[in-house]
Amino acid sequence: MNQLGMDARLETLDWVSASARLDGQGWAIFEKLLDTDECRATANLYEDQPRFRSRVVMAQHGYGRGEYRYFAYPLPPLVAELRTTLYARLAPLANRWSEALRSPVRYPDSHAEFIARCHQAGQTRPTPLLLRYGADDYNRLHQDLYGDHLFPLQVAILLSEPQVDFAGGEFVLTAQRPRMQSRVDVLPLRRGDAAVFAVDRRPVQGTRGIHRVQMRHGVSRVLCGQRTALGVIFHDAR
Repeated sequence: MNQLGMDARLETLDWVSASARLDGQGWAIFEKLLDTDECRATANLYEDQPRFRSRVVMAQHGYGRGEYRYFAYPLPPLVAELRTTLYARLAPLANRWSEALRSPVRYPDSHAEFIARCHQAGQTRPTPLLLRYGADDYNRLHQDLYGDHLFPLQVAILLSEPQVDFAGGEFVLTAQRPRMQSRVDVLPLRRGDAAVFAVDRRPVQGTRGIHRVQMRHGVSRVLCGQRTALGVIFHDAR
C-alpha cells in the first residue's frame, strides 16, 4: 500500500508537462496514481450496494453494454480525497480554458466551494462512479454533462490490468474540430493509471485565433475478461 497521502502524491507529479499535454491534445496520463491494493479495494466496492445511489445498465439506455454505479454521499475516503485534491490542481487550468473560450465562468480554488455552487443550482447527486465491463461490453462515445454547472476536466482511473484481467477495452477519446473530421486517440492505460481529459469543449490555438474543439470519450469492445474503472467527475448532477 502506498504510504503517501493523495495530496503528497500529486505534489510529486509534473503538472507543467501535464498542463501542456492537456492544452495540446486534451488529455494527459499520470502513471500508477493508485497502487495495486488500492485498485483492488476500490474495484471490490462494486458489490457493496449501500455505497451507491444508482445502477445503470448501459444496454437499457443505448449507451453500449456493461454497467456502472454512481456512489452515494458520503463518498469512500479515497474517492473523496481524489476528487478534492485533483480539483485544486486542475482549477487553474479550467479557469485559463474558460478565459480563452471567452466564458464568464470562473472556478473557485476549492472543490467544496464548487460543489456548493452545484448544490445551490439543484445539482445535488454525486457523480463519481465505478464502471464494470465484461466480454463484448463497450461504452459509446459520450460526454458526462449533468446540468448547467460543469467542470471542464475529469479523471478516469483503470482498476484492472490489461492483458491479465481483460483484453480489448481501450479508453478512446475523439476531438471534433470545426469543419474537420474527428481525431481519435487511444490512451495506453495500465492498472492504477489516471487519465485526465476534457469533458466537453476545450480551446485550441489555430491560425486565426482560438477555436473550440468538442471532446467525447468511450471504451472499445472488451474481448475477454472483466474491466473495472473509477470515474472521478467533479460536478454533481440534477
